Amino acid sequence: MSCVRVWWLAVLAACGHAGEPEPMAAPVAATPATIVGTLPDGHVASVAIDARGTIAGVAAATAPAAAQQWLSTPVIDSHVHLSYWPVAARLAAAGVEGVVDLASPEAALADVGTQPIHMLAAGPMLTRDGGYPLASWGADGYGTGCHDAACVTATVDRLAREGAGVIKIAGDDDGLPAELYPTAVAAAHAHHLRVAAHELSEAGARVAGQAGVDILAHTPVEPLSAATIALWRGRAVISTLAAFGGGDAAVANLRALRAAGCTVLYGTDLGNSRDAGPSADEIALLERAGLDAAAITDAMTTVPAAFWGFQFALAPRAEATFLVLDRDPRRDPRAFLQPAAVYVRGTQLAR
Repeated sequence: MSCVRVWWLAVLAACGHAGEPEPMAAPVAATPATIVGTLPDGHVASVAIDARGTIAGVAAATAPAAAQQWLSTPVIDSHVHLSYWPVAARLAAAGVEGVVDLASPEAALADVGTQPIHMLAAGPMLTRDGGYPLASWGADGYGTGCHDAACVTATVDRLAREGAGVIKIAGDDDGLPAELYPTAVAAAHAHHLRVAAHELSEAGARVAGQAGVDILAHTPVEPLSAATIALWRGRAVISTLAAFGGGDAAVANLRALRAAGCTVLYGTDLGNSRDAGPSADEIALLERAGLDAAAITDAMTTVPAAFWGFQFALAPRAEATFLVLDRDPRRDPRAFLQPAAVYVRGTQLAR
């Protein structure tokens, strides 16, 4: 077992499982309403919410400088485990309205549409028989073991039928055997699903890149070679820097992957990390990796929305799910840490 895996298991042991899901945050204001603020493009506008919880219109407006506020589409966390730590209501109240759950028991796929936030889910990750995470934190169904191509194809087909929005591979030294990666990728792509791989090592990132995997589920923590980085041009990486300690190698990897043309998606590994909302630590580490305020804001909002297909927009007929902030996040993304107000389907949520 690699030193990377031992470190990760120690983190999981420290976190442990959690209790029952929390109740939905209570609404404190009814629709309809009109909110005035500065849009991401810099124009001041009034956003009218109708009784159906959608945006009825967006019109030019003026606002006194002292009362100015900024409007933003919500935060999207591209790596969570809400079966492991069921805090969807807390996320919603904090302004995280879209998530991608990258390992849960298969039965949890039936609950995706019942969550108080928008969710895509992978269900259990593909691994080898008895492999990661089956012998540790994921013994309760967070992985499914396969030893041949037929099993991999059948598993991907079943998860797709059950509503999986992405397929996840457990990689590195005790995950899915490397020779089965191409089968998993082909099966997922046949269902128009992307594949994310848990790869913390140089070897794992190289195997996944060569097999056509679409997304690094974490920024690897071992230094990546130039050849491996080049494999990920045009694909995506989910940051999760804080979840693994924010080491220099991981930060350098994210910087290099981004420079090579890899799309950066903000993600926290929620469940194994414990910020039930936007993460100050992750924002700080994204800055260390060379992303400026506008790039961090994009990685938290518009980029994952487009990548995953979340329909958040400050536009007529869109769902009225947005944030009111006390300063411009494209100048300071820490504005997301304490939104002045959170609207979900036209209703303001209490924090």
